[in-house]
Amino acid sequence: MKVLIVGSGGREHAIAMAVKKSSKVDKIYCAPGNAGIGEIAELVPIKPMEFDALAEFAVNEKIDLTIIGMDDPLVGGIVDVFEKKGLRVFGPSKAAAILEGSKAFSKDLMKKYGIPTASYETFTDLNEALKYLETAEYPIVLKADGLALGKGVLICMDKNEAIEGAKSIMGDKKFGDAGSTMVIEEFMTGREVSVLSFCDGKTIRIMTSAQDHKRAYDGDKGPNTGGMGTFSPSPFYTKEIDEICMEKIYKPTVEAMAKEGRSFKGIIFFGLMLTSKGPKVLEYNARFGDPEAQVVLPRMKNDIIDVMEHCIDGTLSDINLEFEDNAAVCVVLASDGYPVSYEKGKEITGLDAFNNRKDIFCFHAGTAMKDGKIVTNGGRVLGITALDSELKAARKKAYEATEFVKFDNKYMRNDIGMAFME
Repeated sequence: MKVLIVGSGGREHAIAMAVKKSSKVDKIYCAPGNAGIGEIAELVPIKPMEFDALAEFAVNEKIDLTIIGMDDPLVGGIVDVFEKKGLRVFGPSKAAAILEGSKAFSKDLMKKYGIPTASYETFTDLNEALKYLETAEYPIVLKADGLALGKGVLICMDKNEAIEGAKSIMGDKKFGDAGSTMVIEEFMTGREVSVLSFCDGKTIRIMTSAQDHKRAYDGDKGPNTGGMGTFSPSPFYTKEIDEICMEKIYKPTVEAMAKEGRSFKGIIFFGLMLTSKGPKVLEYNARFGDPEAQVVLPRMKNDIIDVMEHCIDGTLSDINLEFEDNAAVCVVLASDGYPVSYEKGKEITGLDAFNNRKDIFCFHAGTAMKDGKIVTNGGRVLGITALDSELKAARKKAYEATEFVKFDNKYMRNDIGMAFME
């Protein structure tokens, strides 16, 4: 079969590598892809938000399955466009992708159906928000309602910081139209865990857990990013917690979406906080996490195409998800200055060291081909992932592998997973 993947980051490279392992697949396309994906797929010069052009390509090339990797096209309704043309596509409809597309919607959904989350208030007027912040308890969390590349969340330690944050989100539109509505949340404490799942509208199958590192600098300092590294599994996500989450969070979420007439088929990413009062939802995403996909998918035993087709057909209950009894650590190599400002076009060397290795992988996130050379083309450039029998060994191997790669202004956090493995 022919498969088209929509997206251009490390997540899409991880998806492409998983798809490549499927015995069902003869040909992979990726739109628009990147230099690394181009080594295993034919790149298609169509942008992710060009829905009609992508659907026309899928029709003309007789694509058997299209996988949508990114949030923007999902929230924008790309799945609906494909389905109207009779194309098989993996991902939630526009009506279902609002679970990620609007934080206000997801918070209201959790409140309505009793799914545990932080207490909150929603604002569409800056002055009303500022008035609320005058008497709020601190620390507090401000969230731009819409999509903001994983950066639209501000943790404010005091009133002055919160007031400035609210003005930047709603007044200065730091995150664009995503900040037209703002959610102000109670600050929760505990262990943060990411859990990905496959859904077919009624059945949910949970993948292995992961733990992301959002802040730009060592010691969880600096601005939020799309993710500077991750590891899997989380040592804090126990079987007992999984059972609690299944009963109180996972199944209720899928059932709530169905009751709302927004049946969810695709990936639900659960961002969880393991609090002293039990697990609570921090956020939902409607697609694979990035870089979580880079540590979860290499550990999955199942044929990803088989699982996705069962999701589309509503037969996911026939699938038993299985993962290797091992560990994975991903360290993101970024362009120095990310996420604020950085230079592109720096030549990358040393990538040959990953050829034919089954224990270390180099997932391309922001790369391109220029004059026959692979160069940097984004803030997050590469995700270096290592597999081993346990987390400490995987972490050591991942950091050793980061030394293989050279490019000017290379930057990484040096403490991915360290605080959780001592």
